[in-house]
Amino acid sequence: MKIIVCGAGQVGWQIARHLSSESNDVTIVDSNPELVRRATETLDVSGVAGFASYPDVLTRAGARDAEMIIAATHSDEVNMVTCQMAHSVFSVPRKIARLRARSYLDAIYADLYRRDHLPIDVVISPEREVAEAALKRINSPSTFDIFGFFDGRMQLIGIALDGDCPVLDTPLRQMTELFSTLRAIVVGVRRGGTLFAPEPGDQLFAGDQVYVFTHADDMSRTLEIFGKVARRPERVIIVGGGNVGLAVARRLEIRTERIRAKVIERDRAVAERAADLLERTIVLNGDGLDMEMLEEAGIDRADAVLTVTNDDKTNLLAAARAKAAGCPMVISLINDPTLAPMMGPLGIDAYVNPRVTTVSSILRHVRLAQVRNVYSIGDGEAEVMEVQVFPSSPIAGRAIREIDFPEGVLVGAVRKGDKVLRPTGGTRLDEGDLVAIFALSKDVPAVERLLQVGSDYI
Repeated sequence: MKIIVCGAGQVGWQIARHLSSESNDVTIVDSNPELVRRATETLDVSGVAGFASYPDVLTRAGARDAEMIIAATHSDEVNMVTCQMAHSVFSVPRKIARLRARSYLDAIYADLYRRDHLPIDVVISPEREVAEAALKRINSPSTFDIFGFFDGRMQLIGIALDGDCPVLDTPLRQMTELFSTLRAIVVGVRRGGTLFAPEPGDQLFAGDQVYVFTHADDMSRTLEIFGKVARRPERVIIVGGGNVGLAVARRLEIRTERIRAKVIERDRAVAERAADLLERTIVLNGDGLDMEMLEEAGIDRADAVLTVTNDDKTNLLAAARAKAAGCPMVISLINDPTLAPMMGPLGIDAYVNPRVTTVSSILRHVRLAQVRNVYSIGDGEAEVMEVQVFPSSPIAGRAIREIDFPEGVLVGAVRKGDKVLRPTGGTRLDEGDLVAIFALSKDVPAVERLLQVGSDYI
């Protein structure tokens, strides 16, 4: 597929890396020649320096025969005009735009993006995606990562194993035998900074980070088996009243189960805006790094603190200070993934990476038609895909043990009609089944080849 990626920043670069590694013909466009040079030197992509919304720049990027354009520059307006140009001048079939301003995302303006108005097929909102990811972390404070599949019936959860975990040094094969009715399976283990798909004979050790597929009804039991307690917070402090903090607070206000939230915002104008837009949330104008301000917000009674300012270092320090003050759960927004290793020393329980959430959102609309959902793990280390089995697919009608999956691939769950199964080697994949597959990034192209269908289904 020929794809143009507009914007060579963190999101654009990551998307280009994913797509180019899967043998797509990718051209990246950015007004900064240095970013274009970095992309072309480190990735298997072509590069064009210039403004993505200019027709002559899109011509040089090959828009006349492009099948998709992804507009992910820092400017909403440039992204919107780029999609308009791609449609009106070059007839590009598929157009995806990243939009950040809340006004553009208001539901009452949804008709704006119809083909006869502003032709954008898919709108991605980083703030909305990040707010949703942050809420999932708050709702599952014993995990460092969580994402739903099969309409929420299966959950992929990340668990950091402590020294008191009951199943340490236990082979995974034996765990399956011990908990035969548990609909859960370990699909990924990060040890010493390296993520891998475990074998049945592998053991788990303190300090490991594991990714587990579990049925939503078995979530509490799964957490208990790994030494965690499932608990829901009742009092939350949000440090940062910008778009992300505001979105999280608004979502907490409309929840059926009441969670008391307070927002701390340093900028007075931003704090006043948040106070005007929120109904039941207390907004405090002050510094989230100030212990007196944290005490005023009730840090001694808080169940969780979420730090979502626009500065990574502030988020890390504010979370560390909240943890030192006794808060049991602290979550930080971190844009720079190289800062993630500091979580452990600082006592931070989980973090949200806007790049990962945005990349996952875009990949859901880029994959094959039979790929219904995609979640990107870590810094592009692996992907988890929810796929549908088509009758002409090479995996249709075969047992899992008969399918030539690469070593870095594991099947985490299978849905047959309304029934969700924990897969075994003998589980047969039939037409219409939904399958959740964990794959290391290097093995994603091989998985997609196994999912290919005949031309009569394209």
